[in-house]
Amino acid sequence: MIYKSIITLNRNARGCYILDTVKGCSYARLNPGGCYGDCYAANIAKRYGFDFGNPVKRYFIEDDQQLYFNGYNDIKHEASIIKQIKNIDMPFVRIGEMGDPSEYWEHTLDVCKNISIAGKKIVIITKHLKTLPNVLLHKLNNQIIINTSISALDSKQQIKHRLKQYNRLKPYCKSVLRVVTCDFKIDHFNKIQMELLDNENVLETIFRPNPKNDLVIDGVIGIEKRMFLKSEVWASSRIKGVFFGYCKDCKEMCGVNTNSGDTITPENKGYR
Repeated sequence: MIYKSIITLNRNARGCYILDTVKGCSYARLNPGGCYGDCYAANIAKRYGFDFGNPVKRYFIEDDQQLYFNGYNDIKHEASIIKQIKNIDMPFVRIGEMGDPSEYWEHTLDVCKNISIAGKKIVIITKHLKTLPNVLLHKLNNQIIINTSISALDSKQQIKHRLKQYNRLKPYCKSVLRVVTCDFKIDHFNKIQMELLDNENVLETIFRPNPKNDLVIDGVIGIEKRMFLKSEVWASSRIKGVFFGYCKDCKEMCGVNTNSGDTITPENKGYR
């Protein structure tokens, strides 16, 4: 089943508002489990029968069309989405939960321009599967926060590429390094992980693998049961203090509240 091409604003279980410009990820074509063999977006897509490896652009309905929204069919789609964003109880809207926005950078940034009138920060989460072209850099601004997702589990080439993009974007928008950390049982990965965390504007997130994941079976990472919202899940956590709750309680809020120079070091242990 292919994703629909109409943009929607959704609130996830953590209370974060999601406006995906792209559903799906081309990386999953050759890697059905997605990144690290356990991408939650790929797993959800599989559960509901969607072709996650076939990324689909999500559009506003054209101006001459109308959307039946909350019982009123005379409200245009784009205007209704902007109105919803204005009224959300969070300071930002997030792009990049069920797909990587870098699949179609120009489209993603055009949508950002359209919704910027709502006055909220716009967080884009990406692994830079496709590089943002130089000709589009002018479309970035201080309303946009780009989270570059990275992990010690990435290949050397992937790490080099993602760090390059994270640093390249700093003059044009707020650039945040979003590190997927794990309880590594191998020193090599621990060393890389701490090097990644020793950057500025860093966020630390937790990997939630299945116990049958090869990384667990092969002893690369350790996992434990942790409370996630209202249920227990398997998680690989570098330290107990890494935030794992509702978005409203998060200090960093996907980089909205981080400052230049913020780092996670062995001394502060990432209790943020």
